[in-house]
Amino acid sequence: KKHKVTLFFGVPTLYASILNLDLDIKNYSTLRLCISAGEALPKHLYYKWLKLLKLKILDGIGSTEMLHIFISNTKTKVYPGSSGKPVPGYNAKLVNEKGQEAEVNEIGELYVQGPSSAIQYWNKPEKTNSTFIDGWTKTGDKYTKNKYGVYTYCGRADDMMKVSGQYVSPFEVETALQSHKSVLEAAVVANQDNDLLIKPKAFIILNKSYYPSDALKKELTIHVKKNLTPFKYPRWYEFVESLPKTATGKIQRYKLRKNI
Repeated sequence: KKHKVTLFFGVPTLYASILNLDLDIKNYSTLRLCISAGEALPKHLYYKWLKLLKLKILDGIGSTEMLHIFISNTKTKVYPGSSGKPVPGYNAKLVNEKGQEAEVNEIGELYVQGPSSAIQYWNKPEKTNSTFIDGWTKTGDKYTKNKYGVYTYCGRADDMMKVSGQYVSPFEVETALQSHKSVLEAAVVANQDNDLLIKPKAFIILNKSYYPSDALKKELTIHVKKNLTPFKYPRWYEFVESLPKTATGKIQRYKLRKNI
């Protein structure tokens, strides 16, 4: 407001928190563009922000190993719910479980190459060898790519879960949950049922004016089943005040798994 800021950089958690406030739109009048990274930006947050402030949010993915964002949406091409396309000067590919390049819309692990890539990790030869492979940097992120070359985030490789023999993206379930009016933030992790089978469990931060209840759990289940293939719905819900995150806003799902 004081310095007439024109570019706003944030993580999805911050955008969601701001949207949960009583906004004075005039305070944002000097902004011309917004950028998001750290975690994938859910589609509903993009549209809610756009409707309220008439501003686009350009979501993208970067990493410490690559120095900065290497796949992104742009001012002229925004694909809500996706990370967009490779930034000029960078190449990306998806590798499936067989070690082959993934087909269109097939889940694969994201590899990237470009001039800003790191060469190695300091004093970590094993990690170096498993990350920097034949000129490519293995990111540890699972993605799909559609026929137009647009990349959509599925989750970290170690966060993905197989339910009923099929891959389930925690981000996909989280996005469905966060599109419900009661949910401010959600994190989904794998949990075992009584038969030792993997099923999704959701940790939920509620918006103001909403309170935990069995009725709300049922409502959320119905909502997810309507928006996704039914078997992907969470079997358990835990309502929390906060979620463990890194300094850059990424949810630390491994800490949630440890608490189960």
